[in-house]
Amino acid sequence: MPKILIIEDDTSFCQMLQKFLTRHDFEVSTSYSIKEAEEKLSTSTFDVILSDVRLPKGNGVSLLSHIKEESSKTQVILMTGYAEVKTAVNAMKRGAFDYISKPFTPEEILSVIQNALEAKPTIDQKERKVQKEERQSHFLAGESKKSKKLQQYVQLVAPTNMSVLLTGESGTGKEVTAKAIHAASKREGQNFVAVDCGAIPKEIATSEFFGHVKGSFTGAIEDKIGHFEAANGGTLFLDEVGNLSYEHQVQLLRAIQERKIKRVGSTKEIQLDLRIIAATNENLMEAVEEGDFREDLYHRLNEFSIEVPSLKERTEDIMLFANYFLDKSNEELGKEVMEFSEEVKQMFRTYSWPGNLREMKNMIKRAVLFSEGDTVTVQSVPDVVANGTGRMESSNFSKSEYEKERILNALKQTNFNKTKAAKLLDMTRKTLYNKINQYQLEV
Repeated sequence: MPKILIIEDDTSFCQMLQKFLTRHDFEVSTSYSIKEAEEKLSTSTFDVILSDVRLPKGNGVSLLSHIKEESSKTQVILMTGYAEVKTAVNAMKRGAFDYISKPFTPEEILSVIQNALEAKPTIDQKERKVQKEERQSHFLAGESKKSKKLQQYVQLVAPTNMSVLLTGESGTGKEVTAKAIHAASKREGQNFVAVDCGAIPKEIATSEFFGHVKGSFTGAIEDKIGHFEAANGGTLFLDEVGNLSYEHQVQLLRAIQERKIKRVGSTKEIQLDLRIIAATNENLMEAVEEGDFREDLYHRLNEFSIEVPSLKERTEDIMLFANYFLDKSNEELGKEVMEFSEEVKQMFRTYSWPGNLREMKNMIKRAVLFSEGDTVTVQSVPDVVANGTGRMESSNFSKSEYEKERILNALKQTNFNKTKAAKLLDMTRKTLYNKINQYQLEV
């Protein structure tokens, strides 16, 4: 029976994972801290170790050398809830077998564990995996005038320590742009931590941003670092920053101004050396004028602003991006679809792409999955594209009218469940409520 050690400070998640793996015939031990894990490693040998990247008083990566010293045959799989490609890549270079992003499905974790048990990867295999991750995190620059201007701004601001505010429609690639700025900066070797400000419950936002100490509130069973501390030395990316409550805007402003924080329940100050990149698909100046967003915070975040253009503003790049996503889809699905038919190419060029690059990525992945030969044909393309719905030259809708129609359709599809509709629209609930009020929709 294979032996597995789970190192995870989220006790509920850890126990749930332990029960699941035990039911699948694994002998499972658990540790809630690095210290506890080191004690177990000194007395037992494990086939596989599942470790969270972020742990109290350290991280899963720092355990690698200790684990390899104790047992070179033990395979280490890192679990992370953040888009920390660099951290994962560095960990694999230091001996980790693989990593898996939270949330993951039961099938995914079983597959990764089975691979770890069956395969003893060579250095070449590991290096190919590392190269793949590095290639997938690459910033794809287009050839259009708008794309070249975007690339110029990225290269211009990257070497500085200026805070950057990224604006643009949903799905245009603001997080990818933020990663490109980080990758071209002097902080390139440090952590890039991405935070969705709209997805953090208000009640725990302070702890999420600044961390907490053991016993500071019910459920705080161990010390935990927050997003600011995790990004210290590197870059903190605040996505949808306009969704922060007024209280947390004040806390964020203070942290940026003073360049120091305190964990919840602690009196010890932690000095900060990090770069802030924020993003929004809303008009923050309007929010400032309406009193929903602090003007002083806006100016702190907006030392340099970049508008990430929509896909319909760079039509010359449509096939460049489409071929890029075709290659990625082939890799992810294990297929060999080589090209798009001429009819599909024409459809792509005339479609308005309201969901921008995110919509294109998902649509092409679906088309590759449905393609039976080596060419993406009209039969594999969603009806919304194939039937010409949303074509640029035939659309009589303004942007606001199109958005209003899109929101109404999403609400109808979800039987007016606003949480599900927001997810379908790829926006936060707060943003959806704001849009409903803006368009005076009766729902």
